[in-house]
Amino acid sequence: QYQLVESGGGSVQPGGSLRLSCLASGFRLNYYNIGWFRQAPGKEREGVSCINSGTGITNYADSVKGRFTIYKDDAKNTVYLQMTSLKPEDTAVYYCAVGLRDCAAGPYYFPANNLDYWGEGTEVTVSP
Repeated sequence: QYQLVESGGGSVQPGGSLRLSCLASGFRLNYYNIGWFRQAPGKEREGVSCINSGTGITNYADSVKGRFTIYKDDAKNTVYLQMTSLKPEDTAVYYCAVGLRDCAAGPYYFPANNLDYWGEGTEVTVSP
């Protein structure tokens, strides 16, 4: 069974840090490109970051650039999202997803449609 499981969410004060994990089972992450998405209450889902398993290219939405870092550990079949300098507007449910869609350099573009597998999400709350 192909599965993605996110973890690492929680509550943190503004300026704090969290590291989210996305563990894949049933398939190898390095066959796919991986993206992190988030959805805040009452808002549409938005892309946050992506990583290209083939080239190692990473990319970020402008809203998180310089604060978030995506990386993966192929031995653990896990992709991470290190989040620093968190802001209240980062509050959302965070999801990882995989697919064959390209994650390339340049303006961030890794849309949610046509991705193959999604996790159930992990909640992040940033408040004083």
